[in-house]
Amino acid sequence: MLASLFARRYLFSTKSRSVINLIAALSVVAVAIPVAAMVILLSVTNGFEGLIHSSYSVFDADLTVRPRAGQSFPIEKLDTAAIASVEGVEAYSVILEQKILLEANGYQTTVTLRGVDDRYPEVLPIDEAVTVGESQYRLGELERLLMGHATAYELGFRQLLGARVNLYAVRRGSFSTLVPFANYKSRRQVPVVGLFAVDYAAEREYLVAPLSLAEELGERSGEASALILKSSHPARTKAALQELLGEEFEVVGREELRASFYRLVKLEKWGIFFISLLVLLIASFSIVGALSMLIIEKRAERDTLRALGATEHFIRTIFCREGYLICLLGGGIGLAVGVALSLVQQHLGLIRMPVETFLSNSYPVALHGFDLLLVVAVTALIGWGLSTLTVHHMLKNETRI
Repeated sequence: MLASLFARRYLFSTKSRSVINLIAALSVVAVAIPVAAMVILLSVTNGFEGLIHSSYSVFDADLTVRPRAGQSFPIEKLDTAAIASVEGVEAYSVILEQKILLEANGYQTTVTLRGVDDRYPEVLPIDEAVTVGESQYRLGELERLLMGHATAYELGFRQLLGARVNLYAVRRGSFSTLVPFANYKSRRQVPVVGLFAVDYAAEREYLVAPLSLAEELGERSGEASALILKSSHPARTKAALQELLGEEFEVVGREELRASFYRLVKLEKWGIFFISLLVLLIASFSIVGALSMLIIEKRAERDTLRALGATEHFIRTIFCREGYLICLLGGGIGLAVGVALSLVQQHLGLIRMPVETFLSNSYPVALHGFDLLLVVAVTALIGWGLSTLTVHHMLKNETRI
């Protein structure tokens, strides 16, 4: 306690103002800035990770049942009644996917046609993603399409009214190099009634259509690529479903569908963290300079304390706690500034993104408690390590001299 009082007096004393105090103040600032930057960068990374999760959640279900071999399977192989009775299953839908060629306005592009049944909106929130037109992909017997903004732009659509596209799918069982166009089965003049907005990759990849249209184009009547499910407890439901379905099918979660991508996102976050940590470590070396000069300046006071009976351990503790105090002040100020700026951006969205196709118009920010604890821990560890080594080295060398 007494050592802490000495340390606070050396830092905050109003009677002695010197270049040492200025260096100590600059050291506080030098620690505060990278700590604030670390909090902000981690929060922005969390925000983008959440934005990516939300964008892919429009097309990636909580759980997906797919065959271990092949691209499709007969729907009758699945006992949907038994699947629906599994604890945690809230809704399910059948989908059939295949690559097709689109043509409109003299432009062509390839997309993944996702044929979906009437239960699809119960599993995935496609309605929420449609920003232009309507989300009803079937009107009675009329089959209609939902297209991404990026695909619509690539095909030259400037308005949705009267928009129609030609669909071409490769014929199954035959392929001719002499007459390439004969390899394709076409379904002409299918109307586009809605445009969805998620992110560029998803908008460019998917085209949503009724299941009957996908079956006709792919000549796969009664088949499915996967059964997608909405679940309240994905982990427990996944295990129960896998036991029910056996080895012929596999049940995968949302992150498993794009495992490499999500792994890359997490690696990017930790890369940013370690780069920020390196900056913090370099900036924290200002504590070394401040403590070294303080130890030299307080040589007379140290001799007085020794004459009064103070031990070397007590004197070493005073200067160590001086370093801890600098680090604590800098870390606390940086943490407060970083959290404050992150919350302002999170709730007010002052800094905008120059991208129209994202779900968010401003830079996404998400504060995580674990990240804040991690920043506090590494800041404290750096402050403790630098202070202890500096004081020990300085006083040891001085004793030798």
